[in-house]
Amino acid sequence: MKDIFDNWVKNDRQKRLFDKAKRISEEAKSHVKETDRDAQFSPHTLKVIKQEKYPSLSLAPSSGGEDLSLYEFLLLQEKIAEGDGAVALSIGWHQGILMELNDEQIWSKKQFARLAKEVSEEQKIVNRAASEPATGSPTRGGIPETTATRNGNTYIVSGRKTFTSLAEHLDYYIVSAYVEDLDQVGWFLIDRHHPGVSVDKTWDTMGMRGTASDDLVLDQVELDVEDLVETKAEGKPVPKGWLLHIPACYLGIAVAARNDAVEFAQSFQPNSLDTPISETAHIQDKIGEMEWKLIQAHSFMYATARKWDEEPGYRKNMGAELATVKLAVTNAANEVVDLAMRIAGGRGLSRKYSFEKYYRDVRAGLHNPPMDDAVLRMLAGRALGD
Repeated sequence: MKDIFDNWVKNDRQKRLFDKAKRISEEAKSHVKETDRDAQFSPHTLKVIKQEKYPSLSLAPSSGGEDLSLYEFLLLQEKIAEGDGAVALSIGWHQGILMELNDEQIWSKKQFARLAKEVSEEQKIVNRAASEPATGSPTRGGIPETTATRNGNTYIVSGRKTFTSLAEHLDYYIVSAYVEDLDQVGWFLIDRHHPGVSVDKTWDTMGMRGTASDDLVLDQVELDVEDLVETKAEGKPVPKGWLLHIPACYLGIAVAARNDAVEFAQSFQPNSLDTPISETAHIQDKIGEMEWKLIQAHSFMYATARKWDEEPGYRKNMGAELATVKLAVTNAANEVVDLAMRIAGGRGLSRKYSFEKYYRDVRAGLHNPPMDDAVLRMLAGRALGD
């Protein structure tokens, strides 16, 4: 069976980096039954992630990293997702946030250098905590109910954050809060060991259970003023190429489903046939349909990533393209997994196989930002001249 990634690993550097992702992917896959069952992130997988120095790859060489391009980032994320999409999505947030902070320089140099040093030397991991029970996705514009109250040279932060991927394993949280004295939304860098910080084990979803996206609880957390690392920018949002790690993750799940479906079709032979089902026309049609959907999705995603890398002056105009990649690729991934399930038939529903997990996990991509309806309205507005 042809490895899809053979088409996208282009040089020795990418091969070296890809091998890191491959080792992480294999480790993640070996723990997937337990992590999916228990809604836990495997500490063994996290250990391999840190051994490969994956958390620091997106940093500049001067900060101990490899200065990952967007193309390389997506390539590695997709390979990890082939082993377990939950692992890829979780570590993808960390990696993407570092790319954002490095590229947009939204923190002071001192603040970013402090975090980068710890990531480089100790492979520490960070994620944003933004979603809340009442506000839903922060992309919808809700104001955080988490509050930060100024008290001299400190802030007192209290609130609850949902969907905090890797919550128990993070070293730092970047937490959004309504900053009362500034009358605006700000972000605080909070050490996981800080008094008043705890994790409530609430994660009980159908799919992507291994992200362990439990609730982060902040109870009168006292922070220094300098822990306020950024405030919400005014004006038009800057396009964020790193968010393509989301469709890359779900595309990796689809590749895994494709691989398993092809292997199943080549090995399964009911007693009503003289050959494996891979020799029947309707199964070949489904395999062919999976292939062209994957070719289209890969071509669109990686072409867009190359444009981001090679034409930095054009990035400010790429918001619509980036959003459309997420819409197209995530929906294509769902369609590929559905085809894989149809090839497996009733056996695809059995926990003996991985198809039902792919099916549950890939659905989560429809609920990661940007949402389909927001993208479609944006594209309609462009066409209508708004």
